[in-house]
Amino acid sequence: MRFDLLALSAFAPLVAAHGAVTSYIIGGTTYPGYEGFSPASSPQTIQFQWPNYDPTMTVSDAKMRCNGGTSAQLSATVQAGSNVTAVWKQWTHEQGPVQVWLFKCPGAFGSSCKGDGKGWFKIDEMGMWGGKLNSANWGTALIVKNLKWSSKIPRNLAPGNYLIRHELLALHQANTPQFYAECAQLVVQGSGSAVPPSDYLYSIPTYAPQNDPGITLTRDIKIDIYSSQATTYTPPGGRVWSGFQF
Repeated sequence: MRFDLLALSAFAPLVAAHGAVTSYIIGGTTYPGYEGFSPASSPQTIQFQWPNYDPTMTVSDAKMRCNGGTSAQLSATVQAGSNVTAVWKQWTHEQGPVQVWLFKCPGAFGSSCKGDGKGWFKIDEMGMWGGKLNSANWGTALIVKNLKWSSKIPRNLAPGNYLIRHELLALHQANTPQFYAECAQLVVQGSGSAVPPSDYLYSIPTYAPQNDPGITLTRDIKIDIYSSQATTYTPPGGRVWSGFQF
């Protein structure tokens, strides 16, 4: 019995962390997403359907992009310069960054807009503040508290069809980074013309190596958030693009 309890307690943190974006608030309208481990019966939505809550464990996994989702039936219109708010039904882990990405579709939604290629750019992130890794001073701690995250679409972003990707990276287990990402379809409206320069663009999966310090906290695999003496943290995947035209 003791062995069984120990085994279950070791596995519990991985299970408890499961969570996903389950709706979006855009322009005062709530758009439902998918819910549950078998969300095939969910209503039509702007969100790529994900098959389950299970985390993605490596940056090279195809699920890293949109948690296995590849299409959605609907899209939401958003004005450049306004907010998109993602909503979670549950989230339990306080240590890790929040990152929000966009991808400009080459044309219509559907088979030609799955996020392929080096076209993803980051518009929002929050890592750690306060100088202590083993703390609640993390972006994901705010998800635990509020179960929502709002990001502004760059005001001068060129209009068009975009994918928006929300990612939570749970860092509570040593050498076991857990990525949770979901995507949705947006039609950005506005009079802007700005596009991010090439050095802000990334491919997903593999926007960073697995041993990136923002994923492992250090290149020494024996270190975790509880034993690391680091006082700063940089999320993986490069800089946030705020919309300025270069």
